[in-house]
Amino acid sequence: MFVLTPLGGSKKSYRMEIPNGLRPRRARAMKVVAAVGLALTVLPVLALAQVTDGGDQRLQIAHWQTLVEADQRFAQLTAQAGRRAAFLEFLAPDSVVFREGPVDALTLYSSSSFAEAASEIDWKAHYFDVSNAGDVGLSAGPLTIFNESGSDSYGHLISMWRSSGAGWELMADIVVGIPGFLSLDVEPSYADTLPVIAETANLASVSVAENTLQSLVDADELFGRSINFRGGQRALLRYGLENTRVYLPGMGPAVGAEAASSVYGAFLDNQLATTNPVNLSNLGAYLSSSQEMGYTYGTMKTDSSTAEAGFKTSYMRLWRFNQEGEWRIAVEVLSPF
Repeated sequence: MFVLTPLGGSKKSYRMEIPNGLRPRRARAMKVVAAVGLALTVLPVLALAQVTDGGDQRLQIAHWQTLVEADQRFAQLTAQAGRRAAFLEFLAPDSVVFREGPVDALTLYSSSSFAEAASEIDWKAHYFDVSNAGDVGLSAGPLTIFNESGSDSYGHLISMWRSSGAGWELMADIVVGIPGFLSLDVEPSYADTLPVIAETANLASVSVAENTLQSLVDADELFGRSINFRGGQRALLRYGLENTRVYLPGMGPAVGAEAASSVYGAFLDNQLATTNPVNLSNLGAYLSSSQEMGYTYGTMKTDSSTAEAGFKTSYMRLWRFNQEGEWRIAVEVLSPF
């Protein structure tokens, strides 16, 4: 691995009683229904799973499941012990959160001022992605922030994770605000991640083996320059996966190259003047040991020649190395400040 250090409620359960005279037949019927239900759930995943090696696929499913379980434990601990205690339990020593750009997460969550002012939160991650080595992962889903005033606020919570000997640790955490509530009652599905895996290069290829952390940072900075030359829509079409995801303020996640690039371009067009270039500052990056996945983060800003403040946003990007031998954006997140 390589690391670039940053600068800066209750549920009810029910039991169904079966009359003794009906128990054997009913029980057999229930087994058949359960088997059919499982087959209907698994068959689409197995069909898509043919795109990669069977052994690697089974291992990656296992990695994916451990990340889902870690994120769910994290959310449960937040509900039981509070936001501050849960984050201090899961945060990695070199983790960051985003305020006006990335800041040291442990310093923030350990501070007395944060303990006094922090609102409690609830979330449910709907989408997960994980590296082939099982050491880098992403979770994303809707978030509710409970304010003391009673006027709750909402958003998307996107998190980057790293797996170590002690299990999954939270590496980076960013929130994108939206105007209304999104349901938390959606279960994550590995089938949502498979199209992205299908675009990823074969791990045995020389091009993957030659990947370095610097090549990931170079791709990140190239994308920033491309926004200035091509505009946001064309830049994301060029450097995003066919199944890229975009999280922007005020809207749900946009999935797929056409939808994602369209909303990304429109968002940046509303924020930027064509003569005012974007300056990207990469402030951190991490590369999986399997070298086909990594993430980057930092800020993008414009220089303003007027008294009006320029455009400023934190960004966080999940990258996958594709079959054409290029780093491509799998998930793009912007959180303006």
